[in-house]
Order: sequence, then structure tokens, then C-alpha cells
Amino acid sequence: MSTASSSKPKSKLPSLTPQEIQQNFVRMQNDLQALAGKIGELEQEADEHTLVLNTLNEALAEEPDRKCFRLIGGVLVERTVKDVVPALQTNRDGIQKAVASLAEQYKTKEQDLDSFKKDYGVRPA
Repeated sequence: MSTASSSKPKSKLPSLTPQEIQQNFVRMQNDLQALAGKIGELEQEADEHTLVLNTLNEALAEEPDRKCFRLIGGVLVERTVKDVVPALQTNRDGIQKAVASLAEQYKTKEQDLDSFKKDYGVRPA
């Protein structure tokens, strides 16, 4: 009886050759690494935005009409501090939302990888 019940979950899994299992495993690992890299890159960008905002908030309190320069699409544009600060805050908030979304995707893919390893008996070499 135990063989019939243990074969049921395995029958739901597509039968893969060892090469296909290895390819899928490597692909899943690469996806996780790519997501982690993107998350790190975006977190660094958000930190840079925060650093610039901290500096500009001091200037905003003292001289809101002080000119500053912003790089937009490869073009250096002259603006005032009061014009740049809200745009930077919006950008930083958008980046932080993207990081949170990518972190959720990472967790999901990590769980998928763990279940794949368990289902196919993959062990690190």
C-alpha cells in the first residue's frame, strides 16, 4: 500500500532526465542570482537617492531657490532645489517599491527551488 501512495505524488511530477533536472536546477539558481543582483543594485540606487535627499533637504531649508543640477536622460539640467527634491523623493519611493516587489519574487523563486530540490532529490555536489 505504501508504494501506491508514494507513487501518486511522483506521478504528478513530470518525468525528467537527469540532464533536464540539472538544467532546470542551474536555470533556477541563475534566476535567483540575477534577482539578488538586481535587488542589490536597486538598494544601492535608493541609498544614493537618500544621501542626495539628505543633502538637498538642508539646502531646501536654507535656500529653496538655490540652483542645482540634475542628470535626466544623459542631459545635465539646471533646476532649483525646491523643484528637484519632490522628484527625487518620488524616484526613491518607486525604487523602494521595486525592491520590495523583487524581494517577494525572490522568496517565491527560492521556495520553488527548494520544492524542486525536494521533489527531485537534488543534492549539492
